[in-house]
Amino acid sequence: MNLNGKVAAVTGGGDGIGRALCRRFAAEGLAGLVVADIDEAKARQVAAENKGLAVRADVAVEADIQHVVARALDAFGRIDLFCSNAGIFLKGGAEVRDADWQRIWAVNVQSHIYAARAALPSMLARGEGYLLQSISAAGLLTQIGSAPYSVTKHAALAFAEWLAITHGDAGIKVSCLCPQWVRTEMFLKAEGAGVAAMAEAALEPEQVAQSVVDGLAAEQ
Repeated sequence: MNLNGKVAAVTGGGDGIGRALCRRFAAEGLAGLVVADIDEAKARQVAAENKGLAVRADVAVEADIQHVVARALDAFGRIDLFCSNAGIFLKGGAEVRDADWQRIWAVNVQSHIYAARAALPSMLARGEGYLLQSISAAGLLTQIGSAPYSVTKHAALAFAEWLAITHGDAGIKVSCLCPQWVRTEMFLKAEGAGVAAMAEAALEPEQVAQSVVDGLAAEQ
């Protein structure tokens, strides 16, 4: 996918990888950008910097994702690329409380399902569309110190693979972003979960965003 002239929506776009994606996508010459984030002020700032549309959204709430898609369709008529990027980290193992398991499941897995439900119908009607899922190397490997993160990222990868297999013949493309540590606010807050050992090797969000643009161009 060449992003020039395309319309992109990015969840978790107010900070970290999401913000870097918005900036890098905009630099490619987008026709439209929707920046969605649970922190509306951050979403507005990134949108203002990149001539985009800001939408407040908690990705764990399906109605919020539907609203993001509706705003994008109203403003730009289509979504070429939906980047389901928002995610959270939680330390611990089997002892983690059910409420916390449910919250990380909602953000790290259900949000991708909500995005597909909302964005796919118009993409399928047009016979084209691209879903970019921000997952993690933990979805390919595991995350020492965090069972909830490991489990939810594996599940998110499985759903992305299913989408690619099921809808590939209908013109839907799927890419999964699976970096190891990236220097974001979530990275800095994950003290005790391997951060010290990974600090020097951590990627900058801008490096990740460039890798995404390259991967989209190759439809990898």
